[in-house]
Amino acid sequence: MRLISLRNVFILAALWFLAPGLFAQSTQPPSDDRDRLFQAAVAKYESGDYVEAAAPLEKLVKELPQSFEVHELLGLVYAAESQDTKANEHLAKAVRLKPDSVAARSNLAASYARLGKYDFAVEQFSRAQELDPANYDTNHNLGEAYIHGGNVGKALPYLEKAQRINPAAYDNGYDLSLAYLIFGKLSEARTCVQNLLTLKNTGELHNLLGQIEEKDGQFVAAENQFESAARMEPSESNLFDWASELLLHRTLDPAVKVFEEATARYPDSPRMMVGLGMAYYARGNYDDAVKAFLKGADLNPSDGRSYKFLARAYDSSPSQAAEVIDCFKKFAGLQPHNGQALYYYAMSLWKGKRAQGPSLDLRQIETLLKNSLDLDPKFAEAHLQLGNLYSDQSKYPEAIPQYVRALELNADLADAHYRLGQAYVRTGQKESAQEQLQVYQKIREQHLEDLEKQRAEIRQFVYGAKDSPSSKP
Repeated sequence: MRLISLRNVFILAALWFLAPGLFAQSTQPPSDDRDRLFQAAVAKYESGDYVEAAAPLEKLVKELPQSFEVHELLGLVYAAESQDTKANEHLAKAVRLKPDSVAARSNLAASYARLGKYDFAVEQFSRAQELDPANYDTNHNLGEAYIHGGNVGKALPYLEKAQRINPAAYDNGYDLSLAYLIFGKLSEARTCVQNLLTLKNTGELHNLLGQIEEKDGQFVAAENQFESAARMEPSESNLFDWASELLLHRTLDPAVKVFEEATARYPDSPRMMVGLGMAYYARGNYDDAVKAFLKGADLNPSDGRSYKFLARAYDSSPSQAAEVIDCFKKFAGLQPHNGQALYYYAMSLWKGKRAQGPSLDLRQIETLLKNSLDLDPKFAEAHLQLGNLYSDQSKYPEAIPQYVRALELNADLADAHYRLGQAYVRTGQKESAQEQLQVYQKIREQHLEDLEKQRAEIRQFVYGAKDSPSSKP
C-alpha cells in the first residue's frame, strides 16, 4: 500500500524579480549590485545549483534582513539541500514579513511537514486555504496534512473540494480514493479509482482497487486487480500483494508460483521469502518451507515472524536440523532478552538432537526454557514444553505445575491437557486424569478449526507485512 504523501513538498513562491520589489521593505537605497546578486541566485536555484544559489542569498540576507523575497528564496534553497531546520527559519521569517502570501504559508507548512511537525503544518496549510479557498493546491495540501496527522475525517472535505476544482488531478484523486478506503467508504473509493483509470491506466490504481475489493469481500475481483497491477508494474510491492492475496484465499499452487517468480526477481526481500515459505507450508511442502524461512531469517535476522514460522515448519521437517539449530542460536544471540528467541533455540536443540541419545544435553534445554520463562512468565508454550521435558525424565511432580500454569494462561492447549492427564495417571490422581483427558478429547474434536487458525496467522502476516514501514516504497 502506498502512503499518502505531500507530493509537491515545496511550492516555489512568487518572486519579485525587479529591484523595487526586492527592496520594497528595506530602509537602504536600491542597489544594482544587490539586484544582480538576487537575480543570479534565482537563476542558480532554477538550474538546480543550490550551493551557488545560497552564497549570494546568505550575503543579501545580512544586508536586507527585512526582505521577504530574500528570506523566501533562501528558505527554498536550504529546503532543496535538505537543510530543513535552516529552511524553516527563513520561511517562517518570510511569513512574518508577508502574512497574506498563500505561497509563503504553503512553503512554511510543507517545511513543517518535512520536520515531522504536522500540527504546525496543518495550521499553516489552513491559513493558506482560508486565504485562497478556491485554489486546488491549498485544499489538496491541507487534506494531505490532515491525513499525515491521522485525521482522515477532517481530510476528506478538502480532498473532495480539490477534486471538484480539478477532477483530472491524478495525485488528489489517488489520495482521495485511499482516504475513502481508510475511512471505509468503499463505494466512493471504487468509483473514484474507476474514474481515474479512464484518465490514466496505472498499476498503482489497479493495486488500490484490489485493496478496495479485498476490504469489500470481493476476493476474486481483488485478485484480478492485484494481478493486473503486478503484470503492468512488477514491483516488489505489487507482486507481494498479488501473491499474498492468492495465499490468503488458499489458491496455493498459483500462490507458490507467483512467490517463486517474485523471489527470483527480488531475492533480497525478506517478506517475499517468508511469504514463499508460508505458501510451501500451506501446501505441505515442509522441506521447501524450512529452506525459505531460513533464507527469510538470514535476510532479516531481527524479524521474529521468520522464526515463528520456521519453528512450525521444522516440526514437520526435521531433516535440516543443523541449519535450523544454527539459525535459532544466532537469533538467541541477537536477542538474548527475548523469551521467544531462547524458547525457539531450546526447542530446535531438543528436536534436532533428540535422536542422538547421550549427546542430548537436557540441562542446557531446561536452562534455556527457564530463562525464557524468566523473561516472559506468561509464555504458555514454554511452560508446556518445560513440563514435557520433566515428563520425559519421569519427573511428574515437577511437570504437573508447569502444565497447570500453561493451561491457566491458555486453556485451549490440547497437548497440555493430554500431558497433564498422563502425569496425573503416573502420580495416581485418576479422577483428575480422567477430567483432563475428557477436556483433551473435546478440544481435539474442535481442531477441525485448525485450518481457520492457520488462515488467521497468514492474514496476520500478510497485513502486517503490508503495513510495516520498511515494506513501503
